[in-house]
Amino acid sequence: MLPVNKKDGSGLQKAFIHKEMMGDNNMKKIVALVMVLVLCLMAAAVMADGIAKEDIKLGVILLHDENSTYDLNFMNGAREAAAAMGLEEDQLQFYRNQPESSACAETALDAVDEGCNIIFFDSYGHQFYTDDVVAENPGVQFVHATGDLAHLKEYPNLANAFATIYEGRYLAGVAAGLKLNELKEAGKLKGDVPLMGYVGAYTYAEVVSGYTSFYLGAKSVCPDVQMKVQFTGSWYDEKEEKAAAEALIALGCDLISQHADSMGAPTACENAGVPNVCYNISTKEACPNTYLVYSRINWKPYFEYLIGQVIAGEPVDKDWVGNMANEAVMVADLNDAVAAKGTQEVLDQVKAELEAGTRHVFDTATEGFITVAGAPVAEDWAPTDDAYNPEKDKVVYDGYFHESEFRSAPYFSLEIDGIERLNTKF
Repeated sequence: MLPVNKKDGSGLQKAFIHKEMMGDNNMKKIVALVMVLVLCLMAAAVMADGIAKEDIKLGVILLHDENSTYDLNFMNGAREAAAAMGLEEDQLQFYRNQPESSACAETALDAVDEGCNIIFFDSYGHQFYTDDVVAENPGVQFVHATGDLAHLKEYPNLANAFATIYEGRYLAGVAAGLKLNELKEAGKLKGDVPLMGYVGAYTYAEVVSGYTSFYLGAKSVCPDVQMKVQFTGSWYDEKEEKAAAEALIALGCDLISQHADSMGAPTACENAGVPNVCYNISTKEACPNTYLVYSRINWKPYFEYLIGQVIAGEPVDKDWVGNMANEAVMVADLNDAVAAKGTQEVLDQVKAELEAGTRHVFDTATEGFITVAGAPVAEDWAPTDDAYNPEKDKVVYDGYFHESEFRSAPYFSLEIDGIERLNTKF
């Protein structure tokens, strides 16, 4: 994990020594910094005391509501954790349909006024509007799921959390690749080579990491697979997601997956008789003829960890990363009616290799597995933001890309060969 940036006392002391040379504006900045440090110390004292279980109140701020598979997944995780830890129903509060704007900060303030001492935001964009709320409420623990800034900030009561879902998507991709092999052997491909389509929300690293890992999973068992990606510019837009899937099917895609939060893409696949790999929920009942398998982050383990740390007065990991071993990453509900024979056995083997570290999703050592413009990925490649890994100044070494090791949120953003982006405006 990345170390938290800290100011030492000597820097502040020097600043005050040179007060007369710095001017009023700089002095205001110093006063503000002192205030932040004071609040940090207050937060540390409050958190160290812990909070009795019966006094815990968790507020979950959601981008959408139950109609979004993404948000529903968080809601289910929070409810399951609360039940497992013996919390009462009124100790969990959901704040639905909170946009990525200053409105989410206002809602967080309302949650504090209503007694919430843990506030969890479920969408990436929420993190840009909440600094003041975090700073002004040092006795409240704040968490941004999928966020990427907590390790760079001074607030001890702010954390990020995510999971190695790229491993789950890779496993789901293996299932997809086996299905493509089955179609190929039966002469049922629409074109000369197996072609997958992928409906993505945005060109964020989280989405890029996800669709790339899905593609690589398929490629590991179906070497000639290709993939096209269509972006919608929204996390949840059923009409656009359905239209994107339909467009991909019209281009000859033999199988569709998605990183978007509605039933749009699965419905398009069921209507067209095209196999579909889902995210966050199983659509076996709604799409029995085309559903293959789904992957998701199981948030129950994190909510249990988070609540437990606050009760104990222990610090919350700045960048918590769940994985398959602690059941935070799940690939489940294989549909035997459409999946290739033997798929479960293959998935079990690959999962064991991933957990043992004998297989890596972003494998740069195997010749030709990952290339960019025909060239292998250099072993010293690093993101443009070198704060990811200041010790090594790189994230590709030892034969693979080290995703989610230096912060919880994904940072894989390479555009590798074999994947075509059909639009890039988002």
